[in-house]
Amino acid sequence: MAVKTADSRLEERWRDILSVHARTMCEIDRALHPHGLGASDFEVLDILASESPERGDQCRVQNLVGRVHLSQSALSRLIGRLEKDGLVERSVCAEDRRGVWVALTGKGRERHGEVLPVQRAVLRRMLAAQER
Repeated sequence: MAVKTADSRLEERWRDILSVHARTMCEIDRALHPHGLGASDFEVLDILASESPERGDQCRVQNLVGRVHLSQSALSRLIGRLEKDGLVERSVCAEDRRGVWVALTGKGRERHGEVLPVQRAVLRRMLAAQER
């Protein structure tokens, strides 16, 4: 029988975290698909809803990059899809023309409200399984 070292336990724990993340993201994707969203789409809507609670509030795209675990180019494509679907709107930052603002539209805020309980139910179910 092999003795587990501190490093092997650390690696095992890390792989468990990655596995929980992958399974949870897949479950969220499945649950949100009927609503026309994926897990990453929802993450952007959720961050925008929490950071900009009032209609018209904006968030810099750069502030989203590290929070949704996508590259900047993948995030830009995702925001483009959300914009095409009428869920967000983009605008150029007047102070820094390189910066881009993104805001939820009324439709985006409504869709977020519809799918929030669905996403949270998946999180509760998947993460509760880990606590056992």
